[in-house]
Amino acid sequence: MAGGSMDEHEFIADCRTRLGLDLLSGTWTGVVVWTLRHGPLRPSEIRERIGGISHKVLTGTLRHLERNGLVTRRRYAEAPPRVEYALTGPGRGLLEPLSALGRWTERHADEVLDAQDRADGPPVDPALRPVNPTAVSGR
Repeated sequence: MAGGSMDEHEFIADCRTRLGLDLLSGTWTGVVVWTLRHGPLRPSEIRERIGGISHKVLTGTLRHLERNGLVTRRRYAEAPPRVEYALTGPGRGLLEPLSALGRWTERHADEVLDAQDRADGPPVDPALRPVNPTAVSGR
């Protein structure tokens, strides 16, 4: 994209824009970045604010973000040890596109969900599901 605007840019296999798309491709990556927007947080605080993310997945996501220079990890010399994560300049730079993605999602979520329902077919009536013989026999 050197020298060109986004309007002139084509998304192709070896374009640098793929780096940005790859950075945010993880399920929780954008959520963690957004959660850190107000300042440094401990991993337990991040998990509490997000909800639904396992310790293992959060740790992997934070390592991914740190490896790519989007967050910093600060370890305090305390007992028990304390660690905080904070956005770097490039990490803060993702807040605007994440906000735009959030606005897009608010406008189009129903359409996307409807398309998914159409593609997946009608929901199966629970009365028509096969009976689990183990559940019936109690074994």
